[in-house]
Amino acid sequence: MRQTRLSSVVERRLLVNYRVAPEAAADLLPEPLRPHLVNGHAVAGICLLRLGGVRPVWAPKALGLRTENAAHRIAVEWDGPAGVETGVYIPRRDTASRLTVWAGGRVFPGEHGRADFDIHETRDRLHVAYATRGGGTRVDVTVEVTDELRGSELFADLAEASAFFQDGSRGFSATRSGRHLDGMELGTDAWRLEACRIDSAESSFFDDTRRFPAGSATLDCALVMRDVPVVWRSLPAMAGAR
Repeated sequence: MRQTRLSSVVERRLLVNYRVAPEAAADLLPEPLRPHLVNGHAVAGICLLRLGGVRPVWAPKALGLRTENAAHRIAVEWDGPAGVETGVYIPRRDTASRLTVWAGGRVFPGEHGRADFDIHETRDRLHVAYATRGGGTRVDVTVEVTDELRGSELFADLAEASAFFQDGSRGFSATRSGRHLDGMELGTDAWRLEACRIDSAESSFFDDTRRFPAGSATLDCALVMRDVPVVWRSLPAMAGAR
């Protein structure tokens, strides 16, 4: 796949984060990835992402698409040529867009499943729910935007959380072939996150005790990015094996 660069605006990027037992996270990762630990915990979560104006960087804004998407993520590290590198592993991506389903893994990295979304948003309160067409994955989250991050055992404050996720801007996605991982990197000069309080969160992925034994995945915090221009850049595929 040739290098792709896509321009868009992150209209809403809601990150719902879990503290996960390192051994439970490690069981889900292909080689050469391993969990990136914070205060002894692996960090995983759900990214609920609405993009506006999605288009090749050379195309006019009028041709941009608006898409609703979701990704399940695990913060990871691996040994690179210059030392330890960090990013996220994405075992599953979903979208409401037929075009994204078709183009993901062909035109740009990242294979997607098809899903239906139910969204209610105000400036101070966000509700995002979705279910995949096959019914295998379901998420239902409600948060309220707050002035500071409270109650997290992963991060001391919003600045620390923001720096962690900014450093993990490279994502490597599982592929149907199982022979490699698709890579994309998010770049922006306008990075900013707001803190949220979680009112409720349900996830068929994290609530599955076959995947996460009782007590091995605990809700920690939520953050939201809104109205931030970004560029997505494809990365060389990473060999990955279970």
